[in-house]
Amino acid sequence: MAEFEYGPVDLYLVGFPGEAPDQGVMDALSELVGGGEIRILDFLLVSRSHDDEITVVEFEDLGDELDIDIEVLEAGLVGDEDIEELAALIPAGTSAALVAMELVWAKRLASKFAASGSEVIQAERIPAPVVNAVLSEASEGDEQ
Repeated sequence: MAEFEYGPVDLYLVGFPGEAPDQGVMDALSELVGGGEIRILDFLLVSRSHDDEITVVEFEDLGDELDIDIEVLEAGLVGDEDIEELAALIPAGTSAALVAMELVWAKRLASKFAASGSEVIQAERIPAPVVNAVLSEASEGDEQ
């Protein structure tokens, strides 16, 4: 079987008021890392001041500010261009965690595809709110 060192990576920009995510966000990441479902490759805190000044703090520079027991495997994976593009989405006076997470199950799937001589040409993600809204609307239509 073709074995990839890394699988597909999703970039999540998780917004929140203030300068740090709440404990629920950190617990969710810890649970998925602990269960072997994801690996955190990069983690940044990005803040936008009311003056539109952007501040970026790397995970390893946070010290004990966040209560989370995870390892960031490839700090620096998220490039300046990614940060600039995504920081534009953060409302003034708020912050976001920019997390690059490897989907471990997708790595196994991609490895098996490659071993069979196939390759993933394109993958699209449909956001959970969109899926739920479409299926809810469809089920309401079925009830009528």
